[in-house]
Amino acid sequence: MISKDQRIAAFVGFSEFLRNTESAEILDDWAQQAYLRNNWFVPQNVLAALSAIAAMLRDEERLSQWVVQYPEVENPATIGVVLAGNLPAVGFHDLLCVLISGHRLLVKPSKDDTVLIELILEKLCEIEPAFREAVTFAERINAADAYIATGSDNTARYFETYFASKPHIIRKNRVSVAVLSGNETAAELQGLCSDIFLYFGLGCRNVSKVYVPEGYAFSAFYETAEAFRDYAAHHHKYFNNYEYNKSILLVNGDEHLDNGFLLIQENERLVSPLSMIYFETYHEPAEVKARLDALREKIQCVVTGLDFGEKEVPFGKSQQPSLTDYPDGVDVMAFLSGIGGRKEE
Repeated sequence: MISKDQRIAAFVGFSEFLRNTESAEILDDWAQQAYLRNNWFVPQNVLAALSAIAAMLRDEERLSQWVVQYPEVENPATIGVVLAGNLPAVGFHDLLCVLISGHRLLVKPSKDDTVLIELILEKLCEIEPAFREAVTFAERINAADAYIATGSDNTARYFETYFASKPHIIRKNRVSVAVLSGNETAAELQGLCSDIFLYFGLGCRNVSKVYVPEGYAFSAFYETAEAFRDYAAHHHKYFNNYEYNKSILLVNGDEHLDNGFLLIQENERLVSPLSMIYFETYHEPAEVKARLDALREKIQCVVTGLDFGEKEVPFGKSQQPSLTDYPDGVDVMAFLSGIGGRKEE
């Protein structure tokens, strides 16, 4: 079994590799390979995802403190992980948890993100060769002792049935929202735009709805969003969604705002189509808190400068999760530490 210190050192080494200027050419090649497989994964987004991973792992002391909170696994189990593929390396945190906890990884990547996941795991095995015995790729993972699976609400129902007899974590659709006070600085609006546009809005940590005070004018927001015009309007997949959604709004005569690449519509629904964001107005922030409390199981994070509790994220930080920002609020490390027997140190 790979020792805890070895496992931690391997991930610290991976962070160092990602941050090393001498790795730039390799990472550019990774990004190009991922883009050729999936055109949503433009190179700058792949590099942004890898940068977020590097930042998550760069503090060795914090990484160690996170790991030692949990009892060491005595008998490693095989953990089957079904990965999503909506963002570059979106399932990395699950891979990290399984391997750093001492278990074996049986991974089924999404067809949309096979290239990057394979490259990442190969580099980890190069840094720590003992990981080669702990990592297996598979199309079918029914031989695992426990499961972590991420998918849509529909696939989650299938996973719940298929994995019912063994310990499991099954994730469903989630969405992120922003709550504005109307007094945001230019830097905060720039951060909000990043939270909306990065990865073209395809992630559960992307803001798809904003809550604004009554009478709020979106002019300053749209002015800030101009920095993303080339990024959004020149990506054919994103822009096709924009044109399609715009045509529906026009045909139906629905009121909306439009800057040529992002549509804004007042709507009570939580999840907006790609290239659109919904908004609702409020009189007092307490109203929004009450609405969001009722939707707690659907919300991943709340981007705001106001006090909104545990899911609160500063502007511009929604796509930079920490080690303890678990995708659905379920502590994956605690789940894994209870599988295969444990020993107190």
